[in-house]
Amino acid sequence: MKKNMGIADRIIRIVIAIIVVVLYATGVIPGTLGIVLVTLSGILVLTSILGICPAYMPIKLNTGAKE
Repeated sequence: MKKNMGIADRIIRIVIAIIVVVLYATGVIPGTLGIVLVTLSGILVLTSILGICPAYMPIKLNTGAKE
């Protein structure tokens, strides 16, 4: 698969994921909502590591460098 995420997009996703996990760990985001958001944070980190966002594919969005 061709990467479709740029470095800025990847960094923003990782920062958001870290913030959500910290808020959950400190109890600011409790319960089921917290678990759902932490799970979504894991997905954000995974897509950042891979550099591929499945949501970008149908609309042919590419935030990375043009090749």
